[in-house]
Amino acid sequence: MNSASAFLQQTSQLDCCGGLNNVDYNKIDTSVMADVFHYIDLTDAHFCIAVLAIIFNAIFWNVVARWEHKTRGLTNFFGSAHTACYSLGFLIILLNVNLSHSFTEAMRKQPKLELLESAEAFYSGLALLGIGSLFVFSSYYALGFTGTFFGDHFGILKKEKVTGFPFNIMDNPMYWGSTANYLGITVM
Repeated sequence: MNSASAFLQQTSQLDCCGGLNNVDYNKIDTSVMADVFHYIDLTDAHFCIAVLAIIFNAIFWNVVARWEHKTRGLTNFFGSAHTACYSLGFLIILLNVNLSHSFTEAMRKQPKLELLESAEAFYSGLALLGIGSLFVFSSYYALGFTGTFFGDHFGILKKEKVTGFPFNIMDNPMYWGSTANYLGITVM
């Protein structure tokens, strides 16, 4: 085999670092995506509001918390790190109430997958919701209000690392729990 054909053979294979540069997009079967988009109404206002709320919330609280960590702007404004942290936490809770409402309304308005119109699917979604809630509430119990709502960014630190349940079985149980909650709602 000459070096030119070896090079062509090597470059025609996908590898971890080559990404999708060698994919022939003309050969992709788009019928699967067409089937998926049959069940998602991208033009529904509730869907768009929910997507915007998801994006806004994550960006907002991370930007504000990092800004606080660098500048102590909220601490200076409120005169106390605890008051500032509780204020941001309360605002995050309000934003999440809006997000949960928007998400639930979006799910109600979207087309339904026939497979999920069963008691088994409902109870599976309910189980996901229960497991997710267990992780969220037990994380909150272990971390407390300031530990949950960026207290470390305000200089409010726990005396020691939290290692009890649910942190002893997974990293980021609150995020995984929230994901399970939203997946459960979607399935239900």
